[in-house]
Amino acid sequence: MSGGISDLDKNRALVEWLEWQLRQVRGRIRELEVREGQERRRREQAHAALRWKIQPQRSSSAALVHRGDCALYPVEGGFLTREEAMIALAEPDIEACQICKPETGIVDG
Repeated sequence: MSGGISDLDKNRALVEWLEWQLRQVRGRIRELEVREGQERRRREQAHAALRWKIQPQRSSSAALVHRGDCALYPVEGGFLTREEAMIALAEPDIEACQICKPETGIVDG
């Protein structure tokens, strides 16, 4: 050693730098995973808004047709097509949700 940095110290410094780089990349991966999950949820929400669902009749109220993204009746799956929702709304014992107004999407679709 002539006053310079030893090979051992150089390699230790390299390990520290590589570990720092790895932490940075892992942090970026976590950020991207969160962003990807948020984007997937946005796409699913937008897709649900284009579909409809039926809340079964209860003893005190009629069955209700909701937009697919209506929070008053959250379900996963069992969605209706536009045509099925139109047929359901034409039935005398099925009503449209007064909050999400599913008939708007059917008429405008």
